Amino acid sequence: MDKNLKALNPALVWKHFAEIVNIPRPSHSEEKIRQYLVDFAVAHNIEHQVDEAGNVYMAKPATAGMEDRKGIVLQAHVDMVPQKNNDKVFDFENDPIEAYIDGEWVTANGTTLGADNGIGVAAILAVLEDDSIEHGAIEALFTATEETGMDGAFGLKEGILKGDILLNLDSETEGELYVGCAGGTDVNASLAYEAVAAPAEGYKAVEIAVKGCKGGHSGIQIVCQRANANKLLFRLLRRLSAQMELLIASVDGGGLRNAIPREAVAVVMVKSADVQALNGEVAAFEKLAVAEYAAVEDAISIKAQEVAAPEKVLSCDVAKLLMAAMVACPDGVDKMSLAMEGLVQTSNNMARVVSDGESVKVQTLVRSSVRSEKEALADSIKAVLEMAGFEVKLSGSYDGWNPNMQSPILKAMLASYEALYGKCPAVTAIHAGLECGIIGGKYPNLDMISFGPTICYPHSPDEKVEIASVAKFYDFLLHTLKNAPKK
Repeated sequence: MDKNLKALNPALVWKHFAEIVNIPRPSHSEEKIRQYLVDFAVAHNIEHQVDEAGNVYMAKPATAGMEDRKGIVLQAHVDMVPQKNNDKVFDFENDPIEAYIDGEWVTANGTTLGADNGIGVAAILAVLEDDSIEHGAIEALFTATEETGMDGAFGLKEGILKGDILLNLDSETEGELYVGCAGGTDVNASLAYEAVAAPAEGYKAVEIAVKGCKGGHSGIQIVCQRANANKLLFRLLRRLSAQMELLIASVDGGGLRNAIPREAVAVVMVKSADVQALNGEVAAFEKLAVAEYAAVEDAISIKAQEVAAPEKVLSCDVAKLLMAAMVACPDGVDKMSLAMEGLVQTSNNMARVVSDGESVKVQTLVRSSVRSEKEALADSIKAVLEMAGFEVKLSGSYDGWNPNMQSPILKAMLASYEALYGKCPAVTAIHAGLECGIIGGKYPNLDMISFGPTICYPHSPDEKVEIASVAKFYDFLLHTLKNAPKK
């Protein structure tokens, strides 16, 4: 197992990365990596400060003859995701990552590697250390606790950054330039109710389960227009309620706020004489759903089975309001980008619907690269739920980053990449959150690009970074600094 990362090129980048992997830095335990950065700044006589959010800031003046270039902020986050294989004994708070060279890749022994975003941090330090590099005024922003909430970006104060351009070094495919991302807002709603006694006779309890939906990341896969299990479930329940008396005992659908729901289950009660009709309607609805989603889903299952009778159910009035609200609540793609073909601009994911005997809680995640659209869609959802009696709170709002295809740094980087590699890089955006969106909200005049080397399987013990892509990424970064737009 070859662990000599410092033998790789570019030497300064790999030197710093080899040191970084020896520093424990899971999210929320970043004191040691911050101290490493401060020690580096002191050793190289670089202006620096640490803010209240745990971000580390550094600044280096322009090299001779480059004072007329726009100032550039180089940005990366310092924390890493701590994941390991089940059979791996490892303490992320204290143990160094066991990084090693595996053919054309650098990976880790049974844990995440932390190339996300350690390579970005290492590249910035290499630039700051090497006095032979030509560049305009440089600032470095090392943000804290990105992986679990973008705390550093949220905590960044206005007035700290002086530059005109921000280069985020946290993308994971070499040869791609990211020029936009989505912001987000959580919509959390609660409908309190007083459960009533379930009928003692003449009714049967039935569990209706929607399963087999593909789900996926609610930003990245929302464009696929996959089925939302919550929406299918309530569409079916409302359909049934129009044909028979339907009492809802409980619901439990979806899971993580940023995951498209794959499963949703409700326990209902119907008159014993209606069970056969219910089974027929469920089977018919399953066929309908399978046909509707045939292009994107291949395993949708909607089944009904009798279960033990519950003690309590929702009142008819509450159940009616709940079904109406869930059917009416917007979900999925709301608007596509006019600036970039194929990019979702605004969406909502009805992520979670669950009852606990006293209330029904609903959680949705609204995303948009346009702040006004994000706010408008969140308010639309809030209005729908409030009409049904829900108490609604909006929280966790952060701004998106709307693509600017006329960006000066984009034009400069396209030219740099073609000069280096004889082809144009892909220009794209992502319908998910990047720190650029939050930082851009605080510094709206920043011209921003996100790029990086090729990193496969981040956030998992299979994480690895392609060695050759690190060299290409770093050469591209240096060429960009040298050919940055003039003021």
